[in-house]
Amino acid sequence: MVKLLNSTRELSINALSMLNSFGDMVAQATGLNRKLLTTDSSDATARRLLQISNAKPNATVALDGSGQYKTIKEALDAVPKKNTEPFIIFIKAGVYKEYIDIPKSMTNVVLIGEGPTKTKITGNKSVKDGPSTFHTTTVGVNGANFVAKNIGFENTAGPEKEQAVALRVSADKAIIYNCQIDGYQDTLYVHTYRQFYRDCTITGTVDFIFGNGEAVLQNCKVIVRKPAQNQSCMVTAQGRTEPIQKGAIVLQNCEIKPDTDYFSLSPPSKTYLGRPWKEYSRTIIMQSYIDKFIEPEGWAPWNITNFGRDTSYYAEYQNRGPGAALDKRITWKGFQKGFTGEAAQKFTAGVYINNDENWLQKANVPYEAGMMKV
Repeated sequence: MVKLLNSTRELSINALSMLNSFGDMVAQATGLNRKLLTTDSSDATARRLLQISNAKPNATVALDGSGQYKTIKEALDAVPKKNTEPFIIFIKAGVYKEYIDIPKSMTNVVLIGEGPTKTKITGNKSVKDGPSTFHTTTVGVNGANFVAKNIGFENTAGPEKEQAVALRVSADKAIIYNCQIDGYQDTLYVHTYRQFYRDCTITGTVDFIFGNGEAVLQNCKVIVRKPAQNQSCMVTAQGRTEPIQKGAIVLQNCEIKPDTDYFSLSPPSKTYLGRPWKEYSRTIIMQSYIDKFIEPEGWAPWNITNFGRDTSYYAEYQNRGPGAALDKRITWKGFQKGFTGEAAQKFTAGVYINNDENWLQKANVPYEAGMMKV
């Protein structure tokens, strides 16, 4: 299955270069400013201007009927079978109360909104209502080469409803750019395959970035919301089950901060950078800002047993902020005390998920290949 997916993906790498061209047109039309593309190269000051072409959306969605379709699902139904070119769906501002599932056969889908707080896809399913965590998702993505830009994904189930996913990505070479992903427990499910998040905001309470994909988040705001009473918050819960698996959650130059009402609980909640959902859980936080509300231990056990303490892989490198001090961090075998710059380099986007294919550069998204200047 992986080989079949790879064949399909390679057909469309060059075609993906047009998606940001259309994104520039949308940004101009809506007054949004975009950043220049930067890559880590021998010329650290080099910047590549994004091309602006005459790319047009294949479909337009608008709640008021001013587009070709009123629902996102209707627009997705128009995607050709065995699609090998970017199929651009422009979604006008509005709150779309839909549950979206993009199947594996639907590749190269590009969703572009008018802004992460203007174009919003919302749902409220949770495990308390009956479905499994996997099936609570508001938007699920399985087709390779998926791109989302300027869109909000939301699950409003609330902190008492337990697992409730806003966005699940099970697609290789997925790109999420300038998006807002809001929820409480299990907000963002980085389920499997390579995926890249840039300039996004992710909010939640418990395990709200979780899964076993090869996920790199750059320049993202990670906001911990007010949880339920007596509930501790966990930013990540990575799910690697075997040491040979490639999965990891990597946060680079991100901000980890509390929401404005986080401290309104009495007694206040405790928040940790993550906990081992599976035995070989792996998370790397580097070059990021960590606010003081993070507990000094940094990482928490899954439960009161020793599960994952010796086999997990937790690393921090060149972080800043009052919560970044390492002197009181956990003493588990799985915590990488001597984590070096050489080790960190292996988890940069250019090495860890982009490697020799250069799919991120060919897609023309803002992207840093190596260590960043922060």
